[in-house]
Amino acid sequence: MVRQGAQRTGGVGRRHAARLAAVQALYQMELAGEAAPLVIEEFVAHRLDREIEGVSIGPADQEMFAGIVRGVSARLAEIDAAISASLDKEREIGRLEAVIRACLRAAGHEMLERVDVPAKVIINEYVEVAKTFFTGNEPRFANGVLDRMAKQLRPAEMATGSSDDAPPPLR
Repeated sequence: MVRQGAQRTGGVGRRHAARLAAVQALYQMELAGEAAPLVIEEFVAHRLDREIEGVSIGPADQEMFAGIVRGVSARLAEIDAAISASLDKEREIGRLEAVIRACLRAAGHEMLERVDVPAKVIINEYVEVAKTFFTGNEPRFANGVLDRMAKQLRPAEMATGSSDDAPPPLR
């Protein structure tokens, strides 16, 4: 699933590894139409803590990984509505590239559920995850969308310090 020419990561922190694996699992769920419990089981048994397609995920926080995957599955409509509200009017969530969609969904889940994690940390983490898969404008695009989404989902927290610029176009 890693794009040709994309960054290859070495060992990363357990939480970052959980986020990276969750994005891969969400991508697999969408493309293969698999249910969250099955994908979680497969990742825990065969993919976490291993190198996959040249990406060494490293030791992952398995509880966090499973929580993100289950949470996105349980609140998909709500998360997608928040993403859609954060996109330019002419852009539709269903037309986004599947990996970007998985990144935005995982981040949306954390913004809704993980109020103990600052929104700016979540944004930064998922921009870094996007950089693992893409070398073009996609990480900047994700940053813009996630900034807007954070303002929508956590307005008090985001009241200061970030711009209202639209995310850059994907090419």
